[in-house]
Amino acid sequence: MTKTNNHVAVLGIFAADLTFRAERMPKPGETLPGSGFALSLGGKGSNQAIAAARAGADVTFISRIGQDAFGDNALAAWAADGVTARVVRSQSEPTGAAFIFVDQATGENAIIVYPGAALLLSPDDVEMARAAIEAASVFVTQLEQPVPAARRGLEIARAAGTTTIFNPAPFVPFDPAIYGLSDYMTPNETEAAAMTGIVIRTLDDARAAGDVLLERGVGTALITLGEKGALLHSKGLSEVVPAFSAGPVVETTGAGDAFNAGFAAALARGVPPLDAARFGSATAGLSVTRAGAAPSMPKLAEIMTLLGAQ
Repeated sequence: MTKTNNHVAVLGIFAADLTFRAERMPKPGETLPGSGFALSLGGKGSNQAIAAARAGADVTFISRIGQDAFGDNALAAWAADGVTARVVRSQSEPTGAAFIFVDQATGENAIIVYPGAALLLSPDDVEMARAAIEAASVFVTQLEQPVPAARRGLEIARAAGTTTIFNPAPFVPFDPAIYGLSDYMTPNETEAAAMTGIVIRTLDDARAAGDVLLERGVGTALITLGEKGALLHSKGLSEVVPAFSAGPVVETTGAGDAFNAGFAAALARGVPPLDAARFGSATAGLSVTRAGAAPSMPKLAEIMTLLGAQ
């Protein structure tokens, strides 16, 4: 029986986001004037944990951070959003950090991330958080931390009857056993193409890529398609969830994290998958109208208002 206790457990990394706005990326050896700078919270796992909490879920976040100011800031931010932190503080490695370039005209971004202490996340760390994963309705993880840690989290969740969401981002080769441990796999077009070899230009391409993921053991493929929405594709259902427009696009950083978090939060309280995907799409639609990653994540009331308006 599917658990619906509103608890989401997230395994991933935290990174301090250093965001620079400019008209374009500089060339090697070139210095360009910027039009803006911000220091904020980031890391896919942390973004998803904060977004899921704001979307109404009870959230536990599992990670490693350093003994430094960035780590202190992370703990304070999680507490402010009601996220329970199950983190180990490393004495030898710094808290992760990310360089984010944002095109000042389009809001499109390019990112370099260094996980720092989270590079040391191990299956043993995940075992220490076993109780939180087993108690959750939904477990979410990605590929910014080491793959063995992600696999162990998925194994614990699967054995406990916890619904698993694997977000294969940023894409790196991973243990094929993860396909069969994923109730939902949530790649974007680029990640789906990297996994399947199918370049996604049309909806039929997306469905073909989804079929490959199902053949490898994934329960449901949920492929995000940017402004075209998302494809929820399983053996019994293949439906497109439209993108939500909530205003002018300011920045796309964190949009995928918002989608995954909204989807997870909705599943955790018993919302059917297609409606949960719509909730995730609305969450992402709001997030891109604001600057930053974690700071852009909307509250439950805002998401519900947007859903009711469209």
